[in-house]
Amino acid sequence: MASANISFDTIPSSLRKPGKYFEFNTKLAVRTLPTNAQTVLILGQRLAMGTVAALTPTQVFSGDEAALYFGAGSLAHRAALAAITANKYVALTVIGIDDAAAAVVATGKATFTGPATADGAYALLIGKDRVDIAVSSGAAAADVAQQFADAIAQQPALPVTAAAAAGVLTLTAKNKGAAGNAIALSQLGQTAGVSAVLTAFSGGLNDPDISLALAAVFGAQYNIYSSSWTAQPQLTALRTHLDSISSALEQRPAIGVAGTGGTLATTTTLAGQLDSGRITIGWHPGSISLPAEIAAAYAAVIASEEDPARPLNTLALTGLDVTPVPSRPGRTEQESVLYNGVTPFEIGPGDVVQIVRSISTYTKDAQGIDDPALLDLTTIRTLDYVRKACLQRIALRFPRDKLSTRTPPKVRSELLDVLKKIEDLEIIENVDDNKAMLICERDEQNVNQLNGAIPADVVNGLHIFAGRIDLLL
Repeated sequence: MASANISFDTIPSSLRKPGKYFEFNTKLAVRTLPTNAQTVLILGQRLAMGTVAALTPTQVFSGDEAALYFGAGSLAHRAALAAITANKYVALTVIGIDDAAAAVVATGKATFTGPATADGAYALLIGKDRVDIAVSSGAAAADVAQQFADAIAQQPALPVTAAAAAGVLTLTAKNKGAAGNAIALSQLGQTAGVSAVLTAFSGGLNDPDISLALAAVFGAQYNIYSSSWTAQPQLTALRTHLDSISSALEQRPAIGVAGTGGTLATTTTLAGQLDSGRITIGWHPGSISLPAEIAAAYAAVIASEEDPARPLNTLALTGLDVTPVPSRPGRTEQESVLYNGVTPFEIGPGDVVQIVRSISTYTKDAQGIDDPALLDLTTIRTLDYVRKACLQRIALRFPRDKLSTRTPPKVRSELLDVLKKIEDLEIIENVDDNKAMLICERDEQNVNQLNGAIPADVVNGLHIFAGRIDLLL
């Protein structure tokens, strides 16, 4: 017990020994809002040579560390390198996943003809990595293929291994599964008499089940999950995980990120199958980057913006390839994907890959009705931040309070203060106009429960300006 307006945690009212007793109250110390630093978790396949066991979340600070921990050229390594390239200050954790037991590896080929009739050079592009060799006059097709096999062996970060026989260079993805089919293969021949017929990567089957990896990090807190796969089974599992950890009971909210260079039809179909306000798909059509690299770069750039309400428009995706002009989406295509839950990338001034507008895959409600409530990715990020700020304040101010008639007004006052401070940061707005909707009242069934309704008028992004120019003569 204490007086009407002062309560003590450690000084009882039953003391009889004379004295002056003081305790420290830290519940009122924090008057500011919580920070919003963002952490990224990459889910990617590892190789047996990796020093970190599968399903072990590990902080990564460099590409060399990722290569050591998960195997050079693995999807986990490639994704980590892409994330660090896009945002060198990213707070990055990677969880490696073994290839599926029933996985089948993808392969590609380069079949050379010769001999060379002059000295020259030849280059193969494996994904966005270039492998160059010098070709001497008279070199036979078998010599060229073997030179490439030797050169590829000297670049361990490549996602493939190589073997040469009778002028045929066979490339094998280091990780098994359908993800290997996305490895792009192209060439630049600069040697007279030498040419190559390329066979695209194919044959990869059965990407891993990521449910065990998600279970391993269920109790952890990561803000952004980056998926190395752009397939419905993996992303559906991720959606279920995100919905669970972001729920009102768990309250560890996060978003998921995927990336693809695939066709408009394939990508929008996938977005419709997910229909999640917590998943965003970055679309970089015609890209030779792996989907794992596109997703990781996109996730790292999202993490660079701590203001949850600030649009990501025009942010650069450093490290992603500049696609050929014929592959770049026009305005009509961009509008189409934006209406179908996909985030388009474009090539900006200076040949910089950048975000057009970051949106979630949520386009329809449970009834199948068009619903723009969670269109922009900033909306769910803002709601998550408002919840975080309110939760922190209530937890700090009322850790052991009783529920009496005095309690609801005190709680409401603290929540109103939080909302006003968030408004000052232009994350929400119109707090005074909406404060009548801020309600704190006792539950009618649970005598120990206080209920609250907290209005959050999120600040929208300035995506469009429309102006009319009036001619005056």
